[in-house]
Amino acid sequence: MSPGTSSEVKFEIGHVLFIDIVGYSKLLINQQSEQMQTLREIVRGTDQFRTAEAEGKLLRLPTGDGGALVFRTSPEAPVRCALEISKELKEHPELRVRMGIHSGAVNEITDLNEQANIAGAGINIAQRIMDCGDAGHILLSRHVAEDLEQYRQWQPYLHDLGECEVKHGVRVHAVNFYTDEVGNPEVPQKFKPVAAAVSAAPAKPVIPKWTAIAAILILIAIATFLFWQRGKTKTSAPASVIPEKSIAVLPFANQSRDPDNAYFADGIQDEILTRLAKIADLKVISRTSTQHYKSAPENLPEIARLLGVAHILEGSVQKSGDAVRVNVQLIKAANDSHLWADTFDRKLTDIFSVESEVAKSIADQLRAKLTGQEEQVIAAKPTDNPEAYDAYLRGLAYSLKAGNLPPNALGAQKYLREAVRLDPKFALGWALLSYVEARGYLTLTLQPTVALREEARQAAETALTLQPNLGEAVLAKGYYHYACLKDYDTAVRYFEQARQLLPNSSKIPESLAYVTRRRGQWDRSESYFNEAERLDPRNVDVLSQHAVSYQCLRRFPDALRKLDQVLNITPDDVDTLAGKAAIAQAESDLPRASALLAPLRPAADLTQALETQVYQAILERRPAPIIPRLKEILAKADPALGYFNGELRFYLGWAQEIGGDHAGAQETWRQARSELEHFLKEQPENSQLIGDLALTNMGLRDKASALALSERAMATVPIEKDAVSGSRPIEILARVAARMGEPDRAIAALQELLSIPCYGAMAENVPLTPALLRLDPMFDPLRNDPRFQKLCEEKPK
Repeated sequence: MSPGTSSEVKFEIGHVLFIDIVGYSKLLINQQSEQMQTLREIVRGTDQFRTAEAEGKLLRLPTGDGGALVFRTSPEAPVRCALEISKELKEHPELRVRMGIHSGAVNEITDLNEQANIAGAGINIAQRIMDCGDAGHILLSRHVAEDLEQYRQWQPYLHDLGECEVKHGVRVHAVNFYTDEVGNPEVPQKFKPVAAAVSAAPAKPVIPKWTAIAAILILIAIATFLFWQRGKTKTSAPASVIPEKSIAVLPFANQSRDPDNAYFADGIQDEILTRLAKIADLKVISRTSTQHYKSAPENLPEIARLLGVAHILEGSVQKSGDAVRVNVQLIKAANDSHLWADTFDRKLTDIFSVESEVAKSIADQLRAKLTGQEEQVIAAKPTDNPEAYDAYLRGLAYSLKAGNLPPNALGAQKYLREAVRLDPKFALGWALLSYVEARGYLTLTLQPTVALREEARQAAETALTLQPNLGEAVLAKGYYHYACLKDYDTAVRYFEQARQLLPNSSKIPESLAYVTRRRGQWDRSESYFNEAERLDPRNVDVLSQHAVSYQCLRRFPDALRKLDQVLNITPDDVDTLAGKAAIAQAESDLPRASALLAPLRPAADLTQALETQVYQAILERRPAPIIPRLKEILAKADPALGYFNGELRFYLGWAQEIGGDHAGAQETWRQARSELEHFLKEQPENSQLIGDLALTNMGLRDKASALALSERAMATVPIEKDAVSGSRPIEILARVAARMGEPDRAIAALQELLSIPCYGAMAENVPLTPALLRLDPMFDPLRNDPRFQKLCEEKPK
């Protein structure tokens, strides 16, 4: 050994993704080069590759027909990278790629050519795992699968294949990873001979009867296993997967004489559910998935199957003055048998003890293990003030209503403010108030003033000061950083901390889905949405937002599938039907959009649905019927809707302009400008309001103001900071530039918009498509521009 060298080999744990092109050696030389170049571009384009490389935590090992990536981040990194690659490969059916993943020891070496290289068991086993697969497969080593099994979001996608013999008689244990959209659900060819080997028998030996019977039973078992491995539905787990320690709490019946006490029954149900959800050893389905069922339905086994739980809790609440009676019964869903039931008669001041006793009794019945902290949490009394608690339950009821609408946000805010006024030490009330206000600030269901943002901050900080370990307070602080400050790193830290305190809460993965979406990490966002849906399978808000992601990506069939799921839960929902119509508009199917919109008569507070109807009339260039409807609504404008009234007035002016009433349009737009400018003083960072003003000034032919406001909107929400809302101001600029005689700026903006995922500026926020460019009258000044004509051409799919 030469001086200065060492025999010590330094190993580290690497998370390896091995990739190769199946049948590569049979391709022509030019095909090999083309396919390798395409694969290289796909791999380099993934978020996981770029992030790890930027952080210096990625090693690469090229091979003749593929290569290996070694991540020094987490076991999830190669899996997420494989998912991204697999999705992109759907656009390249000529590329038949397989992948293998393993975590193990790797070390950097210098090869014979004195080039840096990678070696170690981690590399070798990843390649052997990959070698067991066919085209389209993503195979994991059992070691990696065991790591992923610790996280609920990965569990449905792991399908054990058993052992496979590879080179030199070595056997490896592989797990097939696939979802509805990526991977290959077929059993790999190398695993299929298992059944054939078992069924092969010597020629007519003398076999005892019991041995023959045993062999037949083994064959049946193996055949059944392979059948289910190949044919099982990927979107629902088999019954055996449903954990025994799982429960859904159905709506409690309101047996009070006063129907207005329904909020109280809803609140008791939710508080019991919330306490149960804080027990990590239980799987608890969120209220948003159970609230659409009756309090005592007849088909309990079917409901339990749909929700993926083994047990159901039913109950009723009767409130009379300060006396409360709560009846509960725990049911084993498989055979509809009652495991436990009890009746509690208490004073209103002692209602918390009922919620705690019910949660503790259920945990005991399901043999759930409670930590000391969990016992304290489920026994906690959030307030000593009955009036404050009553106000909290009323606010909670508003916050849980389906649909993120201004009346719901305003109702929740009103009662939660009252709750914390009555009891300033009510940490849970402060936490929910902050969450409601931060959400309203972001989604514009509350007027996004500086004062609202400050109130959301103070409420979150007060909740955390009062109870630093309250999961809802930690979640609220994270949501404030996400929604009000766009401080995504801080938000994620709080969300991950909240996950430990709220192990069953779908709000954690839902919030992480929103953060990653705004960061432009669309695949990671989808994974979080999928996790949220598994925790809360009938949550219409999560399903609707998942549809929004698909819309932004212009994956319209997937968006429609999610919207149909919403309609299966809440039939005839106006906003959802309007969303489907907006997709039809984007696909140039105006008759289908018209059929969906014609039966709807949305009120002013369903702004997006109403604006979708107006946009339909404008796209059809037949606005006359919608104009009287808009005038009727604006004649009785609801002040609680704030600047949305000015936005509706812009749409009225646009409809009048298209209809030929130019003088009427100018008058309407002057009034809209006055209203919108008034709100801008209190909402200087509201990019949607700024965009509305830009379009209104465009209508009034004030070019300088329209362009300046467009640029201001873009500066307020840069697309680099927000991949969702940041695209909307770019579309506003494109529209203003098109009408104001700036074709170069308009074309440049449109070219950018059509090349990226987008959140649209019109109505239901569907992104611009070539079809909409052909239909929308706002782009008429560009019709003769060859560059615009090229943008209007549909790209082959």
